[in-house]
Amino acid sequence: MSALSAPVSWARENLFSNWKNTLATLAIAYLLWKLALPFLDWALVHAVWWSPDAKACRAAKGTGACWALVADKHRFMLFGTYPYDAQWRPALASLIFVALYVVSAIRACWRRWLALVWLGGLVAIGVLMWGGVFGLRYVENERWGGLALTLLLATFGIAFAFPLSILLALARRSTMPVIRWLAIGYIELIRGVPLISLLFMASVMLPLFLPEGVTIDKLLRAQIAMILFAAAYLAEVVRGGLQAIPRGQYEAAQALGLPFWKMMGLIILPQALRISIPPLVNTFIGFFKDTSLVLIIGLFDLLTTVKVSLTEPKWSGFGIEAYLFASAVYFIFCFAMSRYSQALEKSLGAAQSRTTAGKGAA
Repeated sequence: MSALSAPVSWARENLFSNWKNTLATLAIAYLLWKLALPFLDWALVHAVWWSPDAKACRAAKGTGACWALVADKHRFMLFGTYPYDAQWRPALASLIFVALYVVSAIRACWRRWLALVWLGGLVAIGVLMWGGVFGLRYVENERWGGLALTLLLATFGIAFAFPLSILLALARRSTMPVIRWLAIGYIELIRGVPLISLLFMASVMLPLFLPEGVTIDKLLRAQIAMILFAAAYLAEVVRGGLQAIPRGQYEAAQALGLPFWKMMGLIILPQALRISIPPLVNTFIGFFKDTSLVLIIGLFDLLTTVKVSLTEPKWSGFGIEAYLFASAVYFIFCFAMSRYSQALEKSLGAAQSRTTAGKGAA
């Protein structure tokens, strides 16, 4: 009875607390019943899971989903034009990325050695993707694509943009006019133009300003543009967190004789970043999805490989299934970031409450 009473009391409190909530709950349940059952029937019951020539899919079109498209094209969707016999390398690189995310999400692992773990993991990913050593054949990054490229752009973009954003936020609040106005100019300029414009500039205009004989890889140019773009948006989020810190915190740190960087690193920034967790993660999620814009400069990310898969004549007309697959992959990563941020925010808030209560008792 106790195991059943908790869900019942929750439903009574949140779904049926008054007649308005009860009416809304029943209406939503009716809509879900009318929409969810036909979708499950289309997506699972009458779906075609394998058809080498797509004839079964065309026979069932309108009544069942054609997941045979994903089964036939999943390698291209996930790894792009990477050599077929070597696609275990981007698959392993993607697993290393996910493992690094999981380890970094564990608060007990927030130690200095975590930076060494990331360094080792990124070196392993670079060796796997490029090759040229340990008997692995070299694969130029023009052939990288799919999920591995999306994870690479998002990870390096956030990893380099975040510390840069902290410096920009501090510079924008600086008392030195030159540094403050340079930071303001950079942030407002980058935030005032779309990411597509920056990618075009990095792909087309940047090579024109380089010395003769000096070239920068297209993937690196796109990565730099995305780092600069994300840093400007993250800087405003961090600045909002800094402004939320009471002035007394600054004065207390100065009274202890702490220099500027110690005051920021030990007292101000930890509080500001904890306050900024929701908008920071919101920006991270948006940035992860914005990696799909690299299509315009010829890079094949996950969404682009899904789109190109539909150009094969036998699979034309099954775009819903292909884009549902891409949506599911994006949803898994974005939902994981969202749920983790909520858990982290709650955990840090509980820790702060215990600290405050301990100080009050003392």
